[in-house]
Amino acid sequence: MGLTKQGLLQYTDWGLSVLVGIGVFLFWYVGYPHALSYQEQYQLFLWTTDYFCERLSVAGGLSDWLGDFIAQFYYIPWLGAILLTVLFVLIQRMVGGLWGVAIDLLLLHLMGNESVLPAYVVALAGVLLCSRLFRSVKWYWELLLVPVIYWLFGPMCWLYVAMRVLQLGWRHVWLLAYLPALMALAMLTVMQQWPYPAVFFSMSYYRVPMQMPLMMAWIPLAVVGALLFERCCKSSKTRWAASACCAIAALLYVPSGYDEEKYELINMDCLIRNEQWDEVINRAEQYVVPTAFWSNCVNLALSQKRLLAERQFDFYQSGDDALIMPRHRDLTSNLPSAEAFFRLGLVNSAQRYMFDIQESILNGKKSGRCTKRIVECMMVNGHYKTAAKYIALLKKSLFYRSWAEEAERCLNRDDLVDRHPLWGRLRQLRFKNDFLFSHAEKDKIFGLLFMDNHDNKMALDYFIAEMLLRGNAQGVAQYMPWAEQYGGYRYMPVGYQDAVRAIQSLGQAQGTKYGEYVKRMMMTKGGAE
Repeated sequence: MGLTKQGLLQYTDWGLSVLVGIGVFLFWYVGYPHALSYQEQYQLFLWTTDYFCERLSVAGGLSDWLGDFIAQFYYIPWLGAILLTVLFVLIQRMVGGLWGVAIDLLLLHLMGNESVLPAYVVALAGVLLCSRLFRSVKWYWELLLVPVIYWLFGPMCWLYVAMRVLQLGWRHVWLLAYLPALMALAMLTVMQQWPYPAVFFSMSYYRVPMQMPLMMAWIPLAVVGALLFERCCKSSKTRWAASACCAIAALLYVPSGYDEEKYELINMDCLIRNEQWDEVINRAEQYVVPTAFWSNCVNLALSQKRLLAERQFDFYQSGDDALIMPRHRDLTSNLPSAEAFFRLGLVNSAQRYMFDIQESILNGKKSGRCTKRIVECMMVNGHYKTAAKYIALLKKSLFYRSWAEEAERCLNRDDLVDRHPLWGRLRQLRFKNDFLFSHAEKDKIFGLLFMDNHDNKMALDYFIAEMLLRGNAQGVAQYMPWAEQYGGYRYMPVGYQDAVRAIQSLGQAQGTKYGEYVKRMMMTKGGAE
C-alpha cells in the first residue's frame, strides 16, 4: 500500500529532525566540546528552592533557570550535547521542515558568540512550544497568557505575540501594544532595578548586561518571516525552493560565527582545566595564537611535563608576560595565570586571581570551577571556616557535590590535608608568611620560592625562564648553575644551551631560537617607541 503525499511529507519532516539531531550532537560533542566547558564554568546551578525562587523573581526567570540547569550538564560534554540536541530538534519541529533547519543553523551561528547563554535557546524553544500548545485558545485568554509567558521566558514573548497575530489575524494586532505595556508596568513596579533595554529585549539571554547582538533579534524575526512566507506563497514548489535556499545559506553562514583564534584559546583553557598537558603541547605545535594567554597555557603545560627548559623557545613567547600575565578585569584572561600560581605554590595569588575572575562574571553568577579552586587555596592555607562556607555551596550542586563532600572530611584536620597528594605538597611549597609583591617582581618571587624549597622544580624553571624572557643575561649567567645543580637534568637542556650560545655571541650566533626571540622583542619595542 503506497504512502500518501501527506504521509510522505510527515516521514520527510521526521527525517529532517533526525538529521538535525545527529548534526547538532556531533557539532557540540565532536566539534566544540570546549565551548560547552566554557559555558559550564561560569555558572553554578544549585538544587535548592531558594535558587529556583530567586531566578523566577524576575521576568525570564524560568528560561534562565532551565538554561543553567542544562549548562550544568556541560560538565560531561556528551550529556550537554544531548540536551542541546533536544532543544534544537524541538525548535526545528515547531518551525517545521527546512525552515526549521535554517533557524537551527542561524542559532548555531549565534552561539559562536561565547556570551550568548543557553537561556536564549530555552526561551526560543519554550515560546515556540507555547504558540503550538495555545493555538486554539480564545483571544481573551491572551490577557493572561501573554504576561505569564513574558514572566517565564522574558522578552522572547515578542515572538509569541507576533505568531499569535499571524494565527488569529490582524484584528488581534492589539497584542503588539499589550506586551510593551506589560513590560513597562513590570519595570515601574517589580523590576525597578532593571534598565529598560534588558526588560524589553535581553534579560538573561546574554552574559554582558545591556548588550545584545543583532542576531538575537534577527532569529525571531526569521521565524516570523518563514511562517509569513509559508502562509502567503501558494506554490509548494516555491516554498520548498525558498526554504532550501535559506537552509543552504544558513549552513554556509555557520562557520563565520566561530572565530578560529578565539576558540583555539578556549580549547587551550579547557585542556588546561582537565590537565591534558600533552594535548596542549600537540595543539601548540599545529596552531599558534600570538597572545599572552596562549603563551601562558603552553608554558604551563611544558612546565608540568618538565619540558620548559628544553622547549620554551620552540613556541611563540609574548614577552615578559608569557609565563604569568598581570591582572585583567575580565572572566577569562587570567585563568592560565591562576592555574600556574596554584601549581607553583603561590596559593594566595591563585586565590586572588580566581576570586577576581569570579567577580568579573558580569551577570552576577558564580563559577563552579573558581569556587572549587578557592576552596583548595583555603584548605592549603588552613582557613577552614571560610572554606566550609564554599563547600556548603558546592554540596548543593550536582557535579561538584562528591568532591565537596570529600573536601569536607578534611576540614579542621591538618593531618589529612598534610597527607593529601596535592594540598600537602602545596603546603610545603607555599610561603609561610603573607606579603605583597608587584607583577614586575615576579622573577624574584620565583627565585625566592625555589630558595625556600629546592624541591620546587617548577619555580626553578619559571625563574630561569622569566630571566630569559626579560633578556637578563647577567642573571642567566649567575643562576644557570642552579639549573645544573638542582634541576635534576642528566645534561644541560637544549633550550638552555641555545640561550647561552645566543648570549655569549651577543646575538650573532646563527639559528638560535632564543636569539630570534630577542631580535623580535627588540624590533617590537623599537616599533613601539
